[in-house]
Amino acid sequence: MISRETIDEVKNRLDIVDVISDFISLKRSGQNYKALSPFNNEKTASFFVVPGKGIFKDFSSGKGGDAITFVMEHEGMSYTEAIRFLAKKYGVELKEDVQSAEMQEQQSEREGLYILMNFAKDYYKENLFNTEEGKGIGLSYFHERGFNDRTIQKFELGYALEGWNNLSDTAIKNSYNKELLEKTGLTVRNDDGRTYDRFRGRVIFPVHNLSGKVIAFGARMLGKDKNQPKYINSPETEIYHKSNVLYGLFNAKNAIRQKDNCFLVEGYTDVISMHQSDVENVVASSGTALTEEQIKLIRRFTENVTVLFDGDAAGIKAALRGIDLILKGGLNVRVVLLPDSEDPDSYSRKVGTTEFQKYLAQKSQDFISFKSGLFASEAGNDPIRKAESIKEIVGSIALIPDPVKRSVYLQETSHQLKIGEPVLLTELNKLLVQERKKKERDKLHPPQPAEDASHLAEQVQDLTTGPIDLKDMVYYQERETVRLLLNYADHSLEDQKLADFLLHELEDVEFANPVFREIYRHFHDVLQKGKIPDSQYLIQHGSSEVKNVVTSLITSKYETSPRWKEKHIYIPEESEVLQDLAYTNVLRLKFRVVQKMMEDNLLRIRDSEQASNLEEVEKYLEQQEGLKKAERELASILGIVVAR
Repeated sequence: MISRETIDEVKNRLDIVDVISDFISLKRSGQNYKALSPFNNEKTASFFVVPGKGIFKDFSSGKGGDAITFVMEHEGMSYTEAIRFLAKKYGVELKEDVQSAEMQEQQSEREGLYILMNFAKDYYKENLFNTEEGKGIGLSYFHERGFNDRTIQKFELGYALEGWNNLSDTAIKNSYNKELLEKTGLTVRNDDGRTYDRFRGRVIFPVHNLSGKVIAFGARMLGKDKNQPKYINSPETEIYHKSNVLYGLFNAKNAIRQKDNCFLVEGYTDVISMHQSDVENVVASSGTALTEEQIKLIRRFTENVTVLFDGDAAGIKAALRGIDLILKGGLNVRVVLLPDSEDPDSYSRKVGTTEFQKYLAQKSQDFISFKSGLFASEAGNDPIRKAESIKEIVGSIALIPDPVKRSVYLQETSHQLKIGEPVLLTELNKLLVQERKKKERDKLHPPQPAEDASHLAEQVQDLTTGPIDLKDMVYYQERETVRLLLNYADHSLEDQKLADFLLHELEDVEFANPVFREIYRHFHDVLQKGKIPDSQYLIQHGSSEVKNVVTSLITSKYETSPRWKEKHIYIPEESEVLQDLAYTNVLRLKFRVVQKMMEDNLLRIRDSEQASNLEEVEKYLEQQEGLKKAERELASILGIVVAR
């Protein structure tokens, strides 16, 4: 177990903006920061970080909490794993009991997988630098590819020795069990039930997640055995899903943010060679087809992608499929076509750092220019082929979710292909209509209501003439009570603190919503002890439901523009009108609770009448009259007209 001293030290050093910036690109918004949700696919930023309170809130998914919660949610870590990760980031010494083999077995399986993968990474590195076979074969290969030792260490490259059980035997000697070795994919079980190492006699490329943990390996064969694949990779495991991972992103994320652009290549060595050419904002799809999840990963750090691909026909076709998927993901796409028979690895080594960087800058072109030139060379003077090419380009434009970008690209296509814009617009609209009809048929993903607007619902309902859902109205008023407590508990009213006022006035009210009830009782219990309640305690120690509610209620998506004051537009701060807010909220909550009690009481009257229980009918009618009187009194104070 990690000591309380260590946990407190980690929390003291945390900077939530610094932590979250390791995973997504944040943009300042007033005193806060915002970004696109890392948990949901969205077009408008609804992810907010509030440094002053040390919290984040994702209004898209509803998730919220502190920096530790973010790491847990984003990386799928346990609380202990998140503390370890942040302790390493901030240089905090971990104080905990030494783990025995038995304690290792008691750890969560997920944590065990990470630990074993890190062990394997260190084992392969040790082989590369400190064994005759590793130095003579693996290290020599990397040096021949032009990788220097600093780069090899940066990407933690390694070597798997020849032999069936070198890794597994060493792991078992270090108290790792065979079952865990199989679950990581490091060993394979054959039909006879015997196990052997997956990687043998190959150079090793560790695959890291965004936080830098090794989650998989790629391995390249160095011999010429035609019966063996050139590359083999780790299978999917609990911690590794290849469609959600981009090779090199851990090393590239800061450079991608700084350059506001991401180069996309195909393989491990392409990424490493470009780093040696001082182009660090580069990632690879690791030989697999690009996925929507990988595009979402890139979008966390930039909206600009430059695709590099080989000049052969296969490379071009693969790039075209990838470009359309990137456009559909809402990113801006540029293309660099390398010379024939060259890839980023070979070409960067061939021409050197300066010339390679110059080539990338000079040969970068937008996808319209690229596709136009490509299809023009294929179509020649054939009008039918040319028409098909134009439809292909418009089809790509139709995938772009932003209508303004679509319009700009349409104009560019019209200019480059010398064809009327109205003709292109007609074709575009036809495709958009087809896509809309398809979505309607498939009934995909109906839009979710915006959570952050819900606290305004009771104000809207008061203006409606339609029926009111009293259960919802009680919910909104309970929510507003909790919001006031979380934000202004220790603020002074005329003669007492806001928390004292609310809890005294609502001492006879039982909250219906269990999460609000838990938060309200926390405030009540803390005040009873003579202490001031702190919302940070709930964020750190509350359930996930409590954390989400608390962060939602203390985070605002909007700020008053400072220019309004310059134009003499005065909007009072909420803290300036707390007296009225608190008083009105108490009355509204009691009013809605009384109405809900009346509604429930009417059901009892009906049931008693059906059961011919006249005694109960009379009792409930008497209660109804008392509730009706209370409703009229509260309505009179609030200025609300109710039926007599």
